[in-house]
Amino acid sequence: MLLINCPWCGARDEIEFHCGGEAHIVRPEQPDQLDDAAWADYLFMRGNPKGRYAERWVHSAGCRRWFNVIRDTTSHRILAVYKPGEPPPDLAEPSS
Repeated sequence: MLLINCPWCGARDEIEFHCGGEAHIVRPEQPDQLDDAAWADYLFMRGNPKGRYAERWVHSAGCRRWFNVIRDTTSHRILAVYKPGEPPPDLAEPSS
């Protein structure tokens, strides 16, 4: 089981949280002017990388606050946690 470090409550078991998908998705400024294809792209098309991925999570069984997580999708390891509105931390790429 993952141990997730909520920025407000501290470390808790994964079962207290829910993933809300990719982080840093910007809502279109004038959504009523988008055609169906552009609106569908905004709603449904997300990255699916192998490696580091920024996600939104909510502490649903705790403080009910949203926060961002950088997680490695190959190892499921959480690399960083940060509050909404904060810039993502600068994580150096692992040397090969």
